[in-house]
Amino acid sequence: MTDILMPALSPTMEEGALAKWHVKPGDTIEAGQVIAEIETDKATMEVEAVDEGVVEEILVPEGTQGVKVNTPIARLKGEGAPAAKPAPQGASAAPAATPKAEAPKAEAPKPAAAPAPAAPAAKADGQRVFASPLARRLAQQAGLDLKAVQGSGPRGRIVKRDVEAAGSGKAPAAAKGAPAAAEPRQVLSLEQMGIKPGSYDLIPLDGMRRTVAKRLTESFRDVPHFPLTIDVEIDRLLEARGRINAMLEKQGVKVSVNDIVIKAAAHALKAVPEANASYTPDGIAMHHNADISMAVAIEGGLITPIIFKAETKSLSQIAKETKDLAERARSRKLKPEEFQGGTFSVSNLGMFGIKHFASIINEPQGCIMSVGAGEQRPVVKNGQLAVATVMSVTLTCDHRVVDGAVGARFLQVFKALLDDPVTMLA
Repeated sequence: MTDILMPALSPTMEEGALAKWHVKPGDTIEAGQVIAEIETDKATMEVEAVDEGVVEEILVPEGTQGVKVNTPIARLKGEGAPAAKPAPQGASAAPAATPKAEAPKAEAPKPAAAPAPAAPAAKADGQRVFASPLARRLAQQAGLDLKAVQGSGPRGRIVKRDVEAAGSGKAPAAAKGAPAAAEPRQVLSLEQMGIKPGSYDLIPLDGMRRTVAKRLTESFRDVPHFPLTIDVEIDRLLEARGRINAMLEKQGVKVSVNDIVIKAAAHALKAVPEANASYTPDGIAMHHNADISMAVAIEGGLITPIIFKAETKSLSQIAKETKDLAERARSRKLKPEEFQGGTFSVSNLGMFGIKHFASIINEPQGCIMSVGAGEQRPVVKNGQLAVATVMSVTLTCDHRVVDGAVGARFLQVFKALLDDPVTMLA
């Protein structure tokens, strides 16, 4: 007998929901056959069998939430080690193939344990090191090379215990004068804070909300960040948008202010490449293209589909892509490669009337830009009081890679592009 394990459908997946089974006990399955649907924090994916066999038992019923990666979810008769892999076609999202997992033989299913240590998280050929922010900080303080540390977290991710093990089983001492690593804050229950049971309804956290909460907490806590705000007059932009949409009307394309913002951000990143960068323990990654992540609110959380190489695309192309990506994001039909990555983020809440806000950095990106509503405001021109449509834009910067001068230069270029949108068409 062999077990089919809960597959890791993305590099950061730690758990998922088993949404639906397509097989039942007694069914004979073949390699490539869709056997289940898994809900991750971002999408619903079909999962294929790797090898053939007969289903002996379903260990995790459909509808089960929070199934950890590498947990046995079904059992096959006979020898071999069939695992499960994401379906390359016909799925709501299609990630790269998941490596076949060796299934431990057991007489009865056991609670999921921490995965066995994986191969080193990175090699000398420059592959990315997957490690938690705390593990990175501890390794830096101890002078450890993360490339030589084996990760025991999901998909080989290096976590605190791995760094401690690499340092002879003891947590590395903090560098002289440096503050000790903060322990995770204990979250009190509502009852402990004086709120009576029965006075509220509790909505369980799904995978997306858990992941969003975890990543944003890590980013806000571990990334030294600062905001820069600038006001942009957009009357000429709105006039240009009207003319552009009149020309594109026969094509059924409508350019939004956000589409123009994305294009302007891409051009500004090419003009100020230091802002199109990411911090890594090994150095500053200077990205070749402006891959703009666009924040889209969906039920239960947030997702950031990407306009790749936005600096090379026309406004009509960007308009088509943003519309398509937003629609598929809301129906959770994006492929992982369509929302994982990106070099810079844009979050726009102007349509909700929000004047000004500062977003949390979307690691490992160096910046995120928050766009507020355009509104009529009094301005002074040539010493005279006038009225203009003004939009406030805030750039949140990772100070490890983008300092104040770089952020300011980026916003200067961005503002000039919106002041005169025709310059983006040159």
